[in-house]
Amino acid sequence: MSMLRKAMGVAVLAGAAMFTTTGAAGAANGPADAPTAADTAAIGQVTGGPATLGRLATTKFPGARAAAAAQQAADPRTQVPVYEPTAAFVAGKSDVPAALAYVAVPARTGDGATATVWAERQGPAWTVVNVASGDYERQYAQAAAGGYLLHEPQVNAWYAVHGDTVTVLDGSVTGLAAGTQLSLRDYRAALHERYSDKLPGSAYDRDGAGGGYGGRERAVPAADPGDVPALPFVIGGVLVLVAGAAAVPRLRRR
Repeated sequence: MSMLRKAMGVAVLAGAAMFTTTGAAGAANGPADAPTAADTAAIGQVTGGPATLGRLATTKFPGARAAAAAQQAADPRTQVPVYEPTAAFVAGKSDVPAALAYVAVPARTGDGATATVWAERQGPAWTVVNVASGDYERQYAQAAAGGYLLHEPQVNAWYAVHGDTVTVLDGSVTGLAAGTQLSLRDYRAALHERYSDKLPGSAYDRDGAGGGYGGRERAVPAADPGDVPALPFVIGGVLVLVAGAAAVPRLRRR
C-alpha cells in the first residue's frame, strides 16, 4: 500500500482505481512556461522599478506586527517561479504536470514589513499583480532543495517536484504530512479524485460553484509554513476552490 493510499484512505483508492490515462506523468515532463533569461531580466526590471517601489511604500497589511520603518525595497536577485497543476493534467489530457502561475520576489514595505511581489506574464510583458505579506514562497523554495515549487491553490498545499517524485512541503488540509513522497502518477490520481467533476465545462463549473477549476485559482493565498489556515468549503468530502478569500492578508493587494 503506497503512502498516498495510507494518507488519503478509501476514497482516493477508489478514485485512483477508476482513473486511467493514455500516458504516465514522468520525469521527462517538466513544468510549462519556465522563465527564460530574458524573462528573469524583465521581472527584475518591473519588480525593482519605481512603480513597484511606490506600491511597496504605501502597502500596509492588516494585523501586521509593528516593525521599524525602513526603505521599501524588492530583491529581484531572488526570483521564485511558482507552478500550479493544469486542468489538462488533472483530466489526463497532458503529461505536463504544471504551468507557471507567477514569479515571487521577496520585498520589504515602507513600514518594514516582510512582503512578496508577484509578477505575472501578461502577453509579451511581465506585470506586478500582487504584493503579499510574508516571504513564504522563498521559504518553500528553500525547502524544495532544487526541485520546482508546485502550489495546489484549491487546498493551499505546497510541493517540491524532482523528476517523477512529488514531495509534500505543506499538505494543508489534504491529510498528507510534510515529507510524504508520491509519484507523479499517484499525485495526478489524487488530483483527479479531488477535481475531476470540477474541470472547465463541468456542471460544477457552469453553475459557478466555488469558481470552478481553471479560473483565478490563486484566490486561495499562500499559507504560513507553520500556520495552516482552515478552508470554509468542504462539499461531499471533496475540497473545493475558495474564490472569495479577499479578507486574507496574503491578498491584501491585487
